[in-house]
Amino acid sequence: MSNKLLITKKLRGDDGYRVFSVRLKTDTLERINELADSTGRTSNELIGLLLDFALEHSEVVGES
Repeated sequence: MSNKLLITKKLRGDDGYRVFSVRLKTDTLERINELADSTGRTSNELIGLLLDFALEHSEVVGES
């Protein structure tokens, strides 16, 4: 199993998302924009994919 998120080329359609603001480091945004350019997807769509992947592979550890 790979630890990489495999991103396919963009297929257009309804998105059904809500809008909110988030602050990102400049270098992070640049990396997202480079990925967007190479995949034909929008940076917003990639951020959603990356967040979904991170949430699926996250685990809370330690005392609560």
